[in-house]
Amino acid sequence: MTPPTNCPDRAAALHKARARATATADDPSWPLHLAEDLHGIRADWKTSAEVCADAAWAARSAGRSVLGLLSPEDVLATHRDPITTRTLAHLYLSALRFDFRCPTLQRLVEQLAQTARQPLDCYTRALYAFALLGQSRPEGLMVMDEVLASAEEHPKTLHVLLHGLWLGQDLDEGAERLLALSLRPALATGTDPIVLFRTAGALRRLGRYDEGLSAIDRAIDCLPPGDISVHADLVRERSLLCAARDLHQHRSPTRASSGVPS
Repeated sequence: MTPPTNCPDRAAALHKARARATATADDPSWPLHLAEDLHGIRADWKTSAEVCADAAWAARSAGRSVLGLLSPEDVLATHRDPITTRTLAHLYLSALRFDFRCPTLQRLVEQLAQTARQPLDCYTRALYAFALLGQSRPEGLMVMDEVLASAEEHPKTLHVLLHGLWLGQDLDEGAERLLALSLRPALATGTDPIVLFRTAGALRRLGRYDEGLSAIDRAIDCLPPGDISVHADLVRERSLLCAARDLHQHRSPTRASSGVPS
């Protein structure tokens, strides 16, 4: 039986796992040690997703991507226990997501589904949806809906889907779907700069420039002091919003004066 989430021993073990994930990137074997930690607390898929997504991002930000430490063969190996297998998959697939390697991520999950000894967990399926959505493939929307049916309000899973909708510029009603997803309770805090950033991009695509600028300004204001990890992305989105708004305002009078319908 999995220990209760409020169990002191489990909380201490989870703290150790997070510390290992973010502080020992110089050790090339840390992914395996992390898998041991998560196995030791019999982590469920939600805990694994939370720890592994943060670990993959931290390693990438430090210039030591998980993709250089693990291989597809590590992810597809069938001799390990289910928790270790899931941990390595979450780490590697998250790293592919952060690098926007959608076709590779898609192929690897499809291979994993064929070799896995049990059904893929919700977070792995969300990463598969991201890979499809990021390529603007309409079947990604169906996978997304299947994931949403079982994801409840798990923030990491919802963020993966939001990321896919943001990346898939040619999805049918993609911007509208992104805005709808951003209203889920786990995302609609109004203080998450990433949610606000993706919302601003969707509003820009819909021509709602002033709302987009308001969202991106809130996103910038919500960043922790000195946080430079996504600041450049936010400033770039703000520039795009301003340019799109100015272009729209410049073109509208011309259309009106020439009799061309707006």
